[in-house]
Amino acid sequence: MVNYIPEPFRIKMVERIRILPRSEREEKIKQAAYNLFNLKSEDIYIDLLTDSGTNAMSDLQWSAMMRGDESYAGSRSYLRLLETGRDIFNYHYLQPVHQGRAAEKTLFPLLLKKGKYAISNTFFDTTRAHVELTGARALDAVVAEAKNPSLRAPFKGNMDLKKLQDLINVYGNKVGLIVMTITNNSAGGQPVSMENLREVSKIAKKHQIPFCLDAARFTENAYFIKMREENYQEISLKEIVREMFGYADMFTMSAKKDAILNIGGLIGIKDNEELYQKVCTQTISYEGFISYGGLAGRDLEAMATGLYEGLDENYLHYRIGQIEYLAGKLDEAGIIYQTPAGGHGLFIDAKAMFPHIPYYCFPAQALAVELYKEAGIRTCDIGSFMLGCDPDSGRQLESEFEFTRLAIPRRVYTQSHLDYVAEALINIKKRSHEIKGFKIIWEPSVLRHFQAKLEPL
Repeated sequence: MVNYIPEPFRIKMVERIRILPRSEREEKIKQAAYNLFNLKSEDIYIDLLTDSGTNAMSDLQWSAMMRGDESYAGSRSYLRLLETGRDIFNYHYLQPVHQGRAAEKTLFPLLLKKGKYAISNTFFDTTRAHVELTGARALDAVVAEAKNPSLRAPFKGNMDLKKLQDLINVYGNKVGLIVMTITNNSAGGQPVSMENLREVSKIAKKHQIPFCLDAARFTENAYFIKMREENYQEISLKEIVREMFGYADMFTMSAKKDAILNIGGLIGIKDNEELYQKVCTQTISYEGFISYGGLAGRDLEAMATGLYEGLDENYLHYRIGQIEYLAGKLDEAGIIYQTPAGGHGLFIDAKAMFPHIPYYCFPAQALAVELYKEAGIRTCDIGSFMLGCDPDSGRQLESEFEFTRLAIPRRVYTQSHLDYVAEALINIKKRSHEIKGFKIIWEPSVLRHFQAKLEPL
């Protein structure tokens, strides 16, 4: 059994939460059309829907917000963020935006259009959507090891280099972008090795294809490299990050994850001034002036502080340790998840728990609904429900994974909360054969899982 890593901080403020009676929870999820995104936060006991923007900021971040310069142009908070970003990533051009999908909306149309393709180790939902919104198509090339949740491998987030090369051979100059998601969220928060980043970079350069990092969880990925990859144990996390980013040409980042923020994003361009100028023009159109990018000066200050805090090794030891602790509880109960434990959460294998529910009846969504009914816990589907339909044929796609993601917010929940989550999953497993799937009764055309309405079968 994995020991719980004591928190490397003291709690100075608390927020009241409560658990509704089961009868009320059953009525609330019915009123929400069995979509966890439609629930009110006040009706949730433990919220593991996402680790994006749900983090607890530090005293240093809150105090930095008091220094926010709210000038429209050229604020000192913007200049401090640039200085911080250049120090950590060693990129000359940086552009703040209000969150990660804003970064994608700003950058991707400059590189992709109808008839083009983008290849990733695995696209997450919003990234895939922003590829498709340009008219391009998104292709995944994750390593085969990732497709076996029970298999333990150190870097299951890696790009399959042979498949990447094969796709480039098929589509040629129609491939407009290679994206490496670090850590690989849809594959279970699994890390990417430095060796894999290096080899993907070589392939991209050989074929003159722009190489972009989807870098929302960059510090967690760097920590896994330090812990698991040969010759990196004595290297600082900052040096590892610089090497990681050095293999790419650009990055998009939701700062709502590893920068431990509630709002914020970043675009980085290594040395392409022409592309950066186009990014600035897009930013002014969509986000506001370049020196605030849709954010208040106080948010820029909190981001600059949080980027450094996310690199603290003691914090990351605790952060990854929390996930491993919960994983140990599930190992004892025989509950299958994407192993080894990921960086920002556990991804429960709903296909294994509910083998009688086919992909088109959404087993991962069924488990998410059941967790709320069982214990007031909110999670989300990372499976066929999220993946959606083929943009050309309209046919329901079958996801390679049927995961229910338990995303753990940073510096928010304690050991007893995780024990409670494990107990709820164990109780559901005991009656898993009784649980049925869902059908969609209404859905929007893009990113349906945020708004779709379902009913039980």
